[in-house]
Amino acid sequence: MKKRIGFIGCGQMGQAMIQGMIDAGVVEPGHIAATALSDETIDFVADEYGIHISNDNKKLAAESDLLFLAVKPYVYRDVIEEIREEVSDDTVVITVAAGITLESMEEAFDKNVKVIRSMPNTPSLVGAGMSALCPNAFVTQEDLAEVLELYESFGEAEVIEEKLMDAVPAVSGSSPAFVYMLIEAMADAAVQQGFPRDKAYKMVAQTVEGAAKMVKETGRHPAELKDAVCTPGGTTISGVTKLEEAGFRKAIIQGMTATTEKSKALSQGRK
Repeated sequence: MKKRIGFIGCGQMGQAMIQGMIDAGVVEPGHIAATALSDETIDFVADEYGIHISNDNKKLAAESDLLFLAVKPYVYRDVIEEIREEVSDDTVVITVAAGITLESMEEAFDKNVKVIRSMPNTPSLVGAGMSALCPNAFVTQEDLAEVLELYESFGEAEVIEEKLMDAVPAVSGSSPAFVYMLIEAMADAAVQQGFPRDKAYKMVAQTVEGAAKMVKETGRHPAELKDAVCTPGGTTISGVTKLEEAGFRKAIIQGMTATTEKSKALSQGRK
């Protein structure tokens, strides 16, 4: 891809996306530029990824064909105020934050602007990301295809209706944290039984990866796959029963619901 790609903000998420694009060979480092506030981040990103990075948001916005806003939600309006006049009619602006609606972006720019609302996740760093995208009315099919190509270079991506975007953090954006908690808890139990910590993490992580792959590649219902492991009177059903008694499913649903409610609050301008 020959498009000029810019990242305003280059924290963990921005770096994960940049690394994924470069590793997949979709974009050359020379076609990516970024900005950051601290000299420490600027020096690190320049050395690590070989891209141009500075603290000049206006220049970056003026020179980018695809402009990612990878900053915290509460600084979006300030950043847009700074770059608004530099963004051309042909530039596609991609949000990378929870709670930033298409309407709020159009209001902040106060002009017709191409905007794609997105929510990637940190597994993008290892080419296993899951991203959701939602374009506004000014984005062409060609624009969307180009952005999808970038997101699919570091994982999978789905185009969804904006009404579903507030649920995306719970489904894929924030949920890696829930999975990490599961892996940590399972590994702790293994260590309790005498496993070395490194072997416990390896075995549990591979098991989680394998189970997810079974769901994706077989197309079978998760309950069916679970039942296939539960032999009558066996070890698995004993563990499943105890998890049910402890409210395992309820806790997961409550955690995802709380995440979604927080995302909705951000979209509505509440904290």
